[in-house]
Amino acid sequence: MAPHRTLRQVKSLGNFPDPFLGEIARQPEALRRAATALLEQRLALEGIREAGITARTVVFTGMGSSYDACYPAVNDLAGRGVPSLLVDTAELLHFRRPILGPETLLIILSQSGESAEIVKLVGELSKQRGRPTVVSITNGLENDLAKRADIRLDTRVGKETGPSTMTFAAAMAQLSGIARLVAGDGVDTAIDRTRTAAEGAAQAVERLLDDPEASAAELAEFLGGKGVTVVLGRGPARAAAEMGALTLKECGVMAESFESGAFRHGPMELAGPQMAAVVLATEPETRRLDLGLAADLVEAGAAVLVITPDGESPKGAHAVATGYQDRALMSTVAIVPVQLLAWKLAAAGGRAPGVYTRASKVTTRE
Repeated sequence: MAPHRTLRQVKSLGNFPDPFLGEIARQPEALRRAATALLEQRLALEGIREAGITARTVVFTGMGSSYDACYPAVNDLAGRGVPSLLVDTAELLHFRRPILGPETLLIILSQSGESAEIVKLVGELSKQRGRPTVVSITNGLENDLAKRADIRLDTRVGKETGPSTMTFAAAMAQLSGIARLVAGDGVDTAIDRTRTAAEGAAQAVERLLDDPEASAAELAEFLGGKGVTVVLGRGPARAAAEMGALTLKECGVMAESFESGAFRHGPMELAGPQMAAVVLATEPETRRLDLGLAADLVEAGAAVLVITPDGESPKGAHAVATGYQDRALMSTVAIVPVQLLAWKLAAAGGRAPGVYTRASKVTTRE
């Protein structure tokens, strides 16, 4: 068996076992690049700040990973008393579009800017009287969404072929900057705070990826081979929970995400030796509740991975410590063990990790 290689060794060789692991490993670069890119997009940030002052409601929208990335920003603003909503674009397009008026700041997140629902939504809004102010966040600006937006931000991730990793991290960095602006920070302050948070998260991701193949093997040995896999989180941590379950599914592993409190309302009945559970206990308001849930799952016989800032976990659970991060970007760190698990389980199941067979990177059909 070939020896495991540390991230530094792998990067020094200029390659990875496959593209998906390479994209997981390049997330620190994506975080730093997206945050630094804000320096060169000051005019857009000033426009967002002005729009935030006059807006009565802030609506975040996206599909898939783009939707998931919005959880910390919408929780941050709502927690500060700023009326904020998160609605997936399909629902917004077909059922809730009347909420989008001239006093709405609409923040649309899309990796490609070409997803079917996104393109249709901005097309309908272009014909609407009293339309909202539209802010786009995309990977590059040569796309339909960015061209139609009033204000546009570029995450500058570059090419990504597998499940969202770099684009997820980069989008969350820029969303954290937007939330700071709408909450009242000046442009310089928002940029500085975002860059500081992104650097802290990038360093934490690098620590978790010190030996990615060994970490992935350890996680797969503990959590693999179960009939039921769940990823649980609350508040801002729902970004990592939802995205983690989506990544597992994109790698051929049946997994579901639940809001941790909702999990007790029925799904807890699934707990037992056939279950693998990832519990994200990263939010200080609900940390004790989440650790209690993890303990109950261990008692039921489930294999439980607990992700916390300091590594605390109930006896019998496997623990991963993220370190204390700015909560706007905690999910960019907390998701890394789930990404590694997905990569390893895909390979163990005979799949090419991160390669789509039925879905696609850009969804152009509703």
